[in-house]
Amino acid sequence: MARGAEFLGTRHAIMAGAMSWVSERHLVAAISNAGGFGVIACGAMTPALLDAEIAGTKGLTDKPFGVNLITMHPDLDELIEVCARHQVGHVVLAGGLPPGGAIERIKASGAKVLCFAPALALAKKLIRSGVDALVIEGMEAGGHIGPVSTSVLAQEILPEVADKLPVFVAGGIGRGEAIAAYLEMGAAGVQLGTRFVCAVESIAHPNFKKAFIRASAREAVASVQIDPRLPVIPVRALKNASTELFTAKQREVAQALDEGRVEMAEAQLQIEHYWAGALRRAVIDGDVENGSLMAGQSVGMVTREEPATDIIAALVTEAETALTARG
Repeated sequence: MARGAEFLGTRHAIMAGAMSWVSERHLVAAISNAGGFGVIACGAMTPALLDAEIAGTKGLTDKPFGVNLITMHPDLDELIEVCARHQVGHVVLAGGLPPGGAIERIKASGAKVLCFAPALALAKKLIRSGVDALVIEGMEAGGHIGPVSTSVLAQEILPEVADKLPVFVAGGIGRGEAIAAYLEMGAAGVQLGTRFVCAVESIAHPNFKKAFIRASAREAVASVQIDPRLPVIPVRALKNASTELFTAKQREVAQALDEGRVEMAEAQLQIEHYWAGALRRAVIDGDVENGSLMAGQSVGMVTREEPATDIIAALVTEAETALTARG
């Protein structure tokens, strides 16, 4: 883990997954202050909102933290500029291959670039593009997911690239024993999201946190795509009324496509806007029936609300114990 900690500038190479509405200044600062690496979820923020969020986070911690930017954001260039002005040390690019020049612009500001690699071929392509580190995230994770499990991705990618740059493993990690296993396979660190949702410092609504504490792994299910013309990236969330509402939303948009009332780009945008609104309803407003409860399968290991410091301390202790037992 020393390699990952040195790369991040932290005590522990434990990154926090960027979760829209949840990964804001309070939780990000708390994780960084606890020795981990907090990451602001920019999501659909405007450049002005991101500017304020980074400034607010700096007011709560003097430790390193990162910013997660979505590659398809229409204001990506401006968001990169905001990060550069604030001298953000690490930028995580998510949501597909970065557009031309994005990696170079981020690195020109002195920041390190991390990208998600859902397959070995893409990992090698990103390395050629000049990224400084990779995150490999399996389908056990919460939110938007790919089709391959964490354990398979780790076996496929780590032996091939872990000697070239730091690789962080994510998806379904809830205990330190799993962290120890991935470190032994060559990972430089890990990323966890779901485990931090019920941190005391998380601003998530009490109803949202209660849903996580009560849930089991099998309740975190992936959304279903009902029309092949709408290439919807699956989303893993706790099953509730919103799960059925999303199916209905897809039918509604597909019908609008059939009738020529919307173009394909607009149809896909409507789907993404649905998720953004549904997530806010659950996280901020506490509507856990009609909002989206994005959660990874590790949700069954979230059993109580506790400070971020305690969460990280428990993970590190469990990992150390496991490694010591193996000699």
